[in-house]
Amino acid sequence: MIAEFEGKYDFLSNFYPSPIFYDGITYPTNEHFFQAMKTLDQEERKKIAAADTPGKAKRLGRHVQLRADWEQIKVDVMRTGLMLKFTDAELAQKLIDTGDEELIEGNWWHDNTWGSCYCHDCARKPGRNLLGMLLMELRKELVYGNSSNEVAHF
Repeated sequence: MIAEFEGKYDFLSNFYPSPIFYDGITYPTNEHFFQAMKTLDQEERKKIAAADTPGKAKRLGRHVQLRADWEQIKVDVMRTGLMLKFTDAELAQKLIDTGDEELIEGNWWHDNTWGSCYCHDCARKPGRNLLGMLLMELRKELVYGNSSNEVAHF
């Protein structure tokens, strides 16, 4: 099991530097991309893409005009961002090299949607770990070639 996306496995994190070009904008990380897709406003997307750090992009994403369909599409947005991130051959190989390890985005900041928080209060009920699940799904597609490679438009 890979229980945290740090150190040797920091490339699995959405904060990892991995430029994503989408709809005419380059996003420095998947976090930038994900946060920008929360809005339909191209200027807000550009502002998020220009954020100095993924943390700043995340904070900016909390203040955008949230698109009406966000809750319905956010998992597909994350899937698309990961697919674009791992078009980088070196990153794709690193993901493949994780073998059949379970990937868990373990954290201490109470994210039980995309990961699983290990704090005392949260540890009693494991998180949904959607990021880990999507990474394992993508890894399988990379290994077995089952991906459609179609980029959704948001």
